Amino acid sequence: MKLLKLGCALALFSIFTSCDQKKNKESNIQNPVEEISYEVDTTNYLYNINIDTLQIYQNKVKRNQSLSDILSNEGVDHAQIFELAHHAKGIFDVRKIKVGNDYTLLYKQDSNKTLDYFIYDIDDINYVVFNLADSNNVFTGEKPVTLNKREVDGVITASLYQTLMDQEESPLLVNLLSDVFAWQIDFFHIQKNDAFKVIFYEKIVDEEVIGIDHIEACLFTHQGKDYYAFEYLYNDKDEYFDEFGNSLRKEFLKAPLHFSRISSSFSYKRYHPVQKRYKAHLGTDYAAPIGTPIHTVGDGEITAAGYSKYNGNYVKVRHNSVYTTQYLHMNKIKKGIRRGVMVKQGDMIGTVGKTGLATGPHLCFRFWKNGQQVDPRRQEIPSSDPLPDSLLIDYHKYIMPLKLELDKDHLIVAENDSTTVNTSS
Repeated sequence: MKLLKLGCALALFSIFTSCDQKKNKESNIQNPVEEISYEVDTTNYLYNINIDTLQIYQNKVKRNQSLSDILSNEGVDHAQIFELAHHAKGIFDVRKIKVGNDYTLLYKQDSNKTLDYFIYDIDDINYVVFNLADSNNVFTGEKPVTLNKREVDGVITASLYQTLMDQEESPLLVNLLSDVFAWQIDFFHIQKNDAFKVIFYEKIVDEEVIGIDHIEACLFTHQGKDYYAFEYLYNDKDEYFDEFGNSLRKEFLKAPLHFSRISSSFSYKRYHPVQKRYKAHLGTDYAAPIGTPIHTVGDGEITAAGYSKYNGNYVKVRHNSVYTTQYLHMNKIKKGIRRGVMVKQGDMIGTVGKTGLATGPHLCFRFWKNGQQVDPRRQEIPSSDPLPDSLLIDYHKYIMPLKLELDKDHLIVAENDSTTVNTSS
């Protein structure tokens, strides 16, 4: 009897257990468990290293200080320093540690203050880690970069540079603007009341602005004419085009130097400061400090690079069957620039000097068209190919919001000017 009761009890237990499992199984099907994601707290990470149990010391590289100097002062023996330098080969040249760059030391929180990591900032983004606690492992890394979209506009009263400096903007923005419009605007002839508006992205690392990533769009009003530029990916390369899809890139740059001044223009009759007589000056003189980089204004082949009594150090570039340019009075011709070498537009070919028949540091820039010296600033230079018709609909759709943003204040100014004219009449 007892066995019968026990058997019944086990049977009932089995039935109820089975039912519960079935219910749980059905419940799991009808109400699946939600996936839970966990955020990793990175506040206690530095250079992707957990610093919960580490002490931090940060400093800058001093004059004549090497990796060996820094680490030996922290009690690292020379054998380990040698091994670290050996492991760094092909990753980072320890001889290139620069004065003024930041470095970080991470120590164990123990009585011996054992050094676990030496981290050197190569630049604002890149760094190299020397892991003394793990087989002297050496590796590089990058700090996360955030892009911040900004807009800046202004009316020029003295120069583009001064206008942007007055707004506490980066000098890099000046160079980028001049590069974008290098083929449309001669920045040596910027006029008072010329105006600009630029949409660009800043690079931010560790909550600090470290530079400018790129210009997305800009409008430059020069001598009453509006010039637009929009960055657009074409043939796997970011290029700038105007509002109609025409490339801003032309066969030649407007000038071979960045931000100097024209001290003497092309003229058939100019008083020569050395020879003390009037004669033709078939070139354009750009006054600039000694050592200022000189760039070739277009692709081509070096046909001459050397020295002569009057020209000093000079380079001559044949661009095609029509155009040739020449660069005189250089301080130095760049190493590797010689007859037969091919150069690309914007390549540095030398530096400004005062060699040959020259009273002061400047570049004399000469320009030939069909074998005749001409004034380059009066030439109609052909543009690169525009966007194909098949891309124009997408292009105009892409630039429309950017152009509206650029035109916003511009149209208000134009409207006010129009109102003023109508009122006065």
